[in-house]
Amino acid sequence: MQFENTTIYLAPRGYEEDLAKELSNVVAQRGRLFVAEGAPQQVVWAQNVWLEPQAITIDSIGDAARKLKAIQRNWWLHSADHHRRAKLIQDKLPHVSAKPLTFGTRPPEGQLGSWTLWDENLVVASARCSSPFPDGEVIFVEDKDVPPTRAYLKLWELFTLLEVRPQPGELCLDLGSCPGGWSWVLAELGAKVFSIDKSPLADHIARNPNINWCSGSAFALDPRHAGKVDWLFSDVICYPDRLLEMVRRWMEFGECRNFVCTVKLQGDDYMTAVRDFAAIPGSRLMHLSANKHELTWVKLG
Repeated sequence: MQFENTTIYLAPRGYEEDLAKELSNVVAQRGRLFVAEGAPQQVVWAQNVWLEPQAITIDSIGDAARKLKAIQRNWWLHSADHHRRAKLIQDKLPHVSAKPLTFGTRPPEGQLGSWTLWDENLVVASARCSSPFPDGEVIFVEDKDVPPTRAYLKLWELFTLLEVRPQPGELCLDLGSCPGGWSWVLAELGAKVFSIDKSPLADHIARNPNINWCSGSAFALDPRHAGKVDWLFSDVICYPDRLLEMVRRWMEFGECRNFVCTVKLQGDDYMTAVRDFAAIPGSRLMHLSANKHELTWVKLG
């Protein structure tokens, strides 16, 4: 197996099939790792991308550790095979902390390489990866008391990765907001939240002075009547084409600078809408660690 002129993609747990459908020129797979020929491809189903993989022949556990440390200090093991031997090698490398992140903390600044033991005497490693987090997975110290569901983690992760978030006093629309996890995140940031759903928010969320809830449909709100909005958020459960129609209406008739929407992958032909979302100029489509079988679409003004 040759690794020169390849890129390695790590699929999120349980979504290997989605990444396999998206990638082209795949020459090998080992668990969640996909090796594809050529430069990095624009894919959404990769949790981490190994940008400069190289094959390193080793004679022993100690030899593997020495050769990795000669390249750089910080390495994260993604164990796909030969697990015990791989762990013994990792134990000889400098410790890398993987403790959960407190929301509001910036992403790690140091370069974190990734490696795996492909065969007993062959290490495959990439000093440069797309994510500074171990295996590209962003894990937080969770708030288990206030948020009504774990959906709030999507916004925590997104704001951490982008290092952009609503500022105090900015107006945010939260469409399809029940039971209120996203409204809570935005209100805690000091934003003014106009929260719309046919169902009410959880009582303790609705009492937040920064949140104004209105009973109604996310799709019924006319952007021409909404006025100027800083952010539009949607975690609505709906078919992707219906969400796309709503977004296009807001982009055409509304006055909104920033969009954050969860694209729920429902229906048999959801990939058509996914491609349409990805094609919107100035936008980005990604799979967050906190996402399930869904994607997050972002457009910042």
